[in-house]
Amino acid sequence: MSLYTITGAQLAFGHVALLDHADFSLEAGERVGLIGRNGAGKSSLLTIVADLAKPDDGLVTRQQNLSTVYVPQEPDFDADATVFDTVASGLAEVRALLDEYDAVAHQLADTPEGAEHDALLARMNTLQSSLDTADAWNWRTRVATTLAQIGLEGDARVGSLSGGMQKRVALARALVVQPDVLLLDEPTNHLDFDGIRWLEELLVAQRSSLLFITHDRAFLDRVATRIVELDRGKLLSYPGNFSQYQERKAQQLEVERVENEKFDKLLAQEEVWIRKGVEARRTRSVGRIARLVQMRREREERRNVQGNVRLDVAQGEKSGKIVAELTDVTKRYGGRAIVDHFSATVMRGDKIGFVGPNGAGKTTLLKLILGELKPDEGTVRVGTNLQVAYFDQMRAQLDLEKSLADTISPGSDWVEINGARKHVMSYLGDFLFAPERARSPVKSLSGGERNRLLLARLFARPANVLVLDEPTNDLDIPTLELLEELLTDYDGTVLLVSHDRAFLDNVVTSVIASEGEGRWREYVGGFTDWQTQSARAQEIAEARAPKDAAPASAAPRDSAAGRNAQRTVKLSFKEQRELEALPKRIEALETEQKDIGAKIEDGSIFAKDAQEGARLTERYAQIDEELLVALERWEELESKRK
Repeated sequence: MSLYTITGAQLAFGHVALLDHADFSLEAGERVGLIGRNGAGKSSLLTIVADLAKPDDGLVTRQQNLSTVYVPQEPDFDADATVFDTVASGLAEVRALLDEYDAVAHQLADTPEGAEHDALLARMNTLQSSLDTADAWNWRTRVATTLAQIGLEGDARVGSLSGGMQKRVALARALVVQPDVLLLDEPTNHLDFDGIRWLEELLVAQRSSLLFITHDRAFLDRVATRIVELDRGKLLSYPGNFSQYQERKAQQLEVERVENEKFDKLLAQEEVWIRKGVEARRTRSVGRIARLVQMRREREERRNVQGNVRLDVAQGEKSGKIVAELTDVTKRYGGRAIVDHFSATVMRGDKIGFVGPNGAGKTTLLKLILGELKPDEGTVRVGTNLQVAYFDQMRAQLDLEKSLADTISPGSDWVEINGARKHVMSYLGDFLFAPERARSPVKSLSGGERNRLLLARLFARPANVLVLDEPTNDLDIPTLELLEELLTDYDGTVLLVSHDRAFLDNVVTSVIASEGEGRWREYVGGFTDWQTQSARAQEIAEARAPKDAAPASAAPRDSAAGRNAQRTVKLSFKEQRELEALPKRIEALETEQKDIGAKIEDGSIFAKDAQEGARLTERYAQIDEELLVALERWEELESKRK
């Protein structure tokens, strides 16, 4: 039996039906990812399941005594409260029962035998049964255990914590209840990569059923056992994770397109028939006319797939070949090195992702690269003819009182995109803002809509360097995918900070990663490539550590001899031959990978021979490993020869 069921639910705001005779059920142990367009009604559905709101119509059934806990996008906390007290507030009902039990116990002690005494005793027995069921006697231990599990200090003040740690407090407050159903609205917001990985492992290990909203595709792939899409008022269920959903959704949309084409063709034929001359009218079938009327009604009510955002960026003139050159750059704050002796060259057309924990200094490094911040040590040479368009993570660039049109094109009804004039209403329409909303104030927009507006504003300005600081927050999945396509095709330079792993994999050509204590290092490839190379480098470093330790312990005995020996090390004949062969080996691997990459990108191989497509994909990943090993060996042999 389902834990929770909605049948024929209807919910509307104004003329928009968010739920249109929608059905939904949640089974024990399921982890359901809820996806859909911004504004489709996902959060509204979550509040209905949480019993914080009711549908306009429809039947809602839930198992008796079902425990449900809802964690909103931005939890509300008392900033002065301790973490322990905040988490314990999740057990407010349990603690209220304990307080009542104590009060009844005191009353019972002072009440002589009789009807009142018996009533108090009955109430006390009822309370004891409820407290036993809820395991309320050990509530302090439950709070302490939950804090330890999630890695929180109970004495810390909530207001002093970062956004990521506050998100952990909100999850702890929910988990301490040990609910049957856990409801999460955008749980990855404010979390860095380590925090997201921690949350994935935590949720996969939970016994609670889970219904969550997120636009993080990698998170959906890792956590979800079923995807439910809210699409044009209907709830469509797809077993499996996000990747499996994408395959089934594509098939479903193709079937829907074919069916709609058949329907439209038949409707057109019937419209021709109804307009024929007098002779045809004499032989009209009453039933056929009734069917035509019904078909017209169905066509009118059909809710077509919502259009995609049309993204186009106003390209500026080409920048210089070198966008920025950093040499031994160091930046400190209060004695702490945020960037420590970092060197890099950013070339025109590079698409670089910046990754690291919250507070590592990603935004600081960006500002150093753009010349907006002076280094304490080292030099930064900024290239020529840079036209920078900056996407602000905190949306500080948006004036909440201005209209959408004034935000995009102040004082004018026109914007210029790549030399072509476009009316601001039409331009806003490309970003799915209806004409009647163009004069609405920015403050009326949701979080996802504000991000869309920021993108519209960003792309309306000529630029050859795009700086995107967390652009993916609150964007729905179709918009994310279109933004990926735009950035991939963009001729200029892209500097990107994001915690969306799939987005980084699909956009960037290299990653600059924080390695702690102000150290930064650049890796070729996307997020997954960085993880692979970083793990491989760590393995090699750990393997070399014992070897490096032995000579070090012997050095004091004859340090001069050791230095001379190091100077006279020469390559053996075998090593010399190996070093000579390595460049050709590396070149051959790079050529093979490039050829495979072209076939994979073309995609036709998967249609012709799925097995060969899978083999090529696997081989592409293997070449990454082989290249890394070959490059490290070449570097090792070169250093011995010097």
